[in-house]
Amino acid sequence: MKLGLDVAQHQLTWDELLARVRFAEAAGFDGAWLFDHFKALYGDPAGPCLEGWTLLAALAASTERIRLGPLVTGMTYRHPSMLAAEAVTVDHVSGGRLEFAVGAAWFEEEHRELGFHFPSVKERAERLEEAVQLVRLLMTEDGVSFVGKHYRLEKATYRPRPVQQPHPPLWIGARGERLMLPIVGRNADVWHAGGRAESLKRKWLVVAEHAEKAGRDPADIVRASDLSISEEWDEVRAQAESLRDIGVTYLTVSWPGQGQGRVEEFLDRIGSELMG
Repeated sequence: MKLGLDVAQHQLTWDELLARVRFAEAAGFDGAWLFDHFKALYGDPAGPCLEGWTLLAALAASTERIRLGPLVTGMTYRHPSMLAAEAVTVDHVSGGRLEFAVGAAWFEEEHRELGFHFPSVKERAERLEEAVQLVRLLMTEDGVSFVGKHYRLEKATYRPRPVQQPHPPLWIGARGERLMLPIVGRNADVWHAGGRAESLKRKWLVVAEHAEKAGRDPADIVRASDLSISEEWDEVRAQAESLRDIGVTYLTVSWPGQGQGRVEEFLDRIGSELMG
């Protein structure tokens, strides 16, 4: 099982964030993860919240081994052509260490405050799937024309190609069974969703069904989830093992309120077993 560390940049200065990511790299985590928001989700509402994709480029230039990604990028914040260019840039700066994780976006208050359009759930799902298709085309083909309900390209070419071929792994964060999980089944390289094992096991059946309908092998879709390490160690271990038992092979460990010492204790008690 692979482990990532969610270093969530709200309330952090650049120096603090860089220290967390370099710690994750030295400790043997496979990946370090940011979020894609423009305001802190909790704590001091006036506290710092550095922009995610700019940070990914800076972290890519400041690390050597660890993979990097946003968990997840809201597709409402940027035109997918711009996002494709940003992702390819980070993939090059990192030497091919980008995990390209996207979702439909959810934070209505942030959209309203900063002037981003916040469509209905249905439209956000439509935009997500079109954007995923558009980004893949821009990363792999020249002279791309695309006519969707929400996006359009006309003989578009973007260079360079990504370091990772044909493109960085595409993660989709989703839990909704009616609109979102079918998109995962049709498009995702990796499905990410939080929750208890029983719920995720049921939701996986929806993903697998729609993968097969799209002519894909569900076994090709990696399953990823979250792991909180703030609870009692027996509970942390039980949750990790229950997720592993249903086929989850990547866990994103949330940075705990107890700080770095708690992460180090997790690695000593449980993490080394999981990664082994």
